[in-house]
Amino acid sequence: MESFDIAVIGAGAAGMMCAAVAGQLGRRVVLIDHSQRLAEKIRISGGGRCNFTNLYAGPGNYLSANPHFCRSALARYTPRDFMALLKRHHVTWHEKHKGQLFCDQSSDAIINVLKNECDAGQIAWRTPLSVEEVRRDAEGRFTLDTQSGPITARALVVATGGLSIPKIGATDFAYRIARQFGHKLIDTRPALVPLTFAAADWAPFAALSGVSLEVQLATGNKKTGAEFNEDLLLTHRGLSGPGVLQISSYWQPGEPIHINLLPERDATTELLESKTGTRRQIANLLSEWVPQRLAHVWLETHQIPADARVADLPDKTLRRVGDALSRWTLTPNGTEGYRKAEVTRGGVDTRGLSSTTMMSERTPGLYFIGEAVDVTGWLGGYNFQWAWASGVAAGEAAVEYVRGA
Repeated sequence: MESFDIAVIGAGAAGMMCAAVAGQLGRRVVLIDHSQRLAEKIRISGGGRCNFTNLYAGPGNYLSANPHFCRSALARYTPRDFMALLKRHHVTWHEKHKGQLFCDQSSDAIINVLKNECDAGQIAWRTPLSVEEVRRDAEGRFTLDTQSGPITARALVVATGGLSIPKIGATDFAYRIARQFGHKLIDTRPALVPLTFAAADWAPFAALSGVSLEVQLATGNKKTGAEFNEDLLLTHRGLSGPGVLQISSYWQPGEPIHINLLPERDATTELLESKTGTRRQIANLLSEWVPQRLAHVWLETHQIPADARVADLPDKTLRRVGDALSRWTLTPNGTEGYRKAEVTRGGVDTRGLSSTTMMSERTPGLYFIGEAVDVTGWLGGYNFQWAWASGVAAGEAAVEYVRGA
């Protein structure tokens, strides 16, 4: 039987961060993961460049049934703190879009920083190794039954993530442990995920797969909805791109989404003004505003001849086209699911955890961090920032817990 001060299950972003912090504060820490390759989510992030944080990360960029929970950890470990860590390891980065920071090198640079930080804390690595059962004795010590024998620890941190991208090892382990120790779960569902539509509804647009443009998207109401100005990508099954991934976290099944294809224009007014002084065909005019393929399909679905001259079309028709361009309303029939979702919305109910330590309020010494808990960030580095911040909070807290135990 192996014995440690702290056991961390899950060697991803949050888990490695937590283990490194606790180890460097002088505790004996074991880091366990069932996968052969470490931190695959980091590796595939940002097209292999890892969008590791966002300069503007704050509580307002996260969804949760308990929206203030993330505030403390995010305030105590900021994007600047993680940037300072990378700087110490000579990793360079660049800002790509709206505060999104990417590595100049590959994502492996981030993984190597975390591994080196863990090694600096003399972390005991146990990978690949699966935890089959978790028990807690009368003295409050945790025992993890593994294929290689039992491992005991005074404190246990669960950092095994959510259900997103099962092909790289996602499981419901965190949720099973949470239930075992009496925690409630917020219903989980795919987030930051492409939206799909019924084949019959999408048939006119399926041939536009690959077309993209910047749009304004909205869904829900003022209290529970959201609005984003981002790129939209049409696919053979529906909609993707950054804007759709963002809105998907807020979209509720059965609700419509609203898309303004021309957020920088008053489409109706410009169409009406174009009636005078020009003999242009409407398809040619719209092709200056949206991609040509989309313009032609749009006119076809609205039963307007592509070669019709703007000057010859009734005002009523032009208003109909303009209104449709400014408020394209459609209702998805679902999403591409966990296999394409970047994160999982929902998870361990944070109302059963301490917002400063991430520790269970029911089971002293038990912590949940990262994507396993009901904190879901926007697209653009926010979820990694939550992983770093919650990992640091739990790592520091677990050290203090063990010291006082």
